[in-house]
Amino acid sequence: MNKVYLHTMPIRIWHWLNAVIVILLLVTGLQLRVPGIEILDKFSTAVLIHKYAGYAMAASFLFWLFYVMISRSFGRHYLPRLADGKIMGQQTLFYCSGIFKGKKNPFTPTAAGKFNPLQKMAYGSVMLLFTPVIVVTGILFSDIFYFRHAIDVLYGVRLLDALHVVAAYIFLLYLVVHIYMSTLGHNVFAHTKAMILGYEEEPEEAHTEGGSTHP
Repeated sequence: MNKVYLHTMPIRIWHWLNAVIVILLLVTGLQLRVPGIEILDKFSTAVLIHKYAGYAMAASFLFWLFYVMISRSFGRHYLPRLADGKIMGQQTLFYCSGIFKGKKNPFTPTAAGKFNPLQKMAYGSVMLLFTPVIVVTGILFSDIFYFRHAIDVLYGVRLLDALHVVAAYIFLLYLVVHIYMSTLGHNVFAHTKAMILGYEEEPEEAHTEGGSTHP
């Protein structure tokens, strides 16, 4: 096994705290959105938890953005490179069929670049598009009277609600895919272990790993 240091301590702590925040938002959001679902005893409790978990997500996003910028990891790990285009087709084919046939992953994560082209697209869109959308719309929803002028700029509560709900469904889909992808290392817990210890273990002849699965 080769050990590659991929996830720094701040990113690992951020990842698990952010995971808790996202799950809290999804669980409480489900109770707020779907009539008849009572995960918590009181509707008001779900509202309160959802509201403050939303504020926590805003702080989490700002921390992540600040950290990846000052550590210069944004350019290394998230920005597309010329080499990404060369393996885009291979990587897509690998995820669609090769991984189920025991084929070798065309991408090997390194300290200089831990995400393959498809991961960059997924994480980049989640962190730079859908997270800001759900955070901003959530903050506006936290007090629609106070933010009424900003809401009017966004063409009213209905559009605000649509944006928030669509972003929430995308987060739910992302979470399901993310958990699935985290099981595709050389063993089912390899990527999860890496996000705890920081080191990704890469077999000499890797056949089924999907690369790093975490931002």
